[in-house]
Amino acid sequence: MTRVIITGSKGRMGQALVTCAPRHTEVQIVAEIDQNDRLDAVILEGDVVIDFSSHNATPGIASLCATHSKALVIGTTGHSDEERSRITGLSAQIPMVLSSNYSTGVNALFWLTRKAAEILGPGFDLEVVEMHHRLKRDAPSGTAKTLAEILAAVRQEQIDQVLRHGRSGIVGERTAAEIGMHSVRGGDVVGDHTVIFAGSGERVELVHKASSRETFANGALRAAIWVAKQKPGLYDMLDVLGLK
Repeated sequence: MTRVIITGSKGRMGQALVTCAPRHTEVQIVAEIDQNDRLDAVILEGDVVIDFSSHNATPGIASLCATHSKALVIGTTGHSDEERSRITGLSAQIPMVLSSNYSTGVNALFWLTRKAAEILGPGFDLEVVEMHHRLKRDAPSGTAKTLAEILAAVRQEQIDQVLRHGRSGIVGERTAAEIGMHSVRGGDVVGDHTVIFAGSGERVELVHKASSRETFANGALRAAIWVAKQKPGLYDMLDVLGLK
């Protein structure tokens, strides 16, 4: 039995985790932590912390997990470079899964995106389009960033040099190297992601649409069961699914 503590338990993803956990016989939720609750008061009761709190809270949570040798599954996105560095530096002490998206389908999309970029080659223009609900605070989504990073890696480009966020006005012709990024917000959309490979006379599109947060919650719980058995290190959902 894997004993799990949820941080950010009153948020949308936290509630989805609470709902899905009883369906996983290997998991026991031992504590639900949100604002004004003390993680340090209960951390010894768990094997793994699943964090869906906020990007600025994650470094402190990771530090506490490292102090008490507890595994960590990180679902927060929007970390600054400094926050991410603080978090990942602790993976030398504890096993840690850091993923922009815990959906099995999205991680299949990551894998397919890499393969398509390798097969289609440099003759196709690359664009990423993501849509989320109107309450989402960060843009682009962590998943969209990961997709762009995969495309840039295949092309052997530096992501900060080729990423282009939207277009407005007389911007000139599209360059061959750039990766377009477009964020759409509205309604209650859980998460849609499209990777476009636009060539001369043909176009390939890879699309994933999420209609329920339970897909992410089930993936995070699967990651928690897996990471509790691992050695210290930094992992992602592709490791959990055996896709590496």
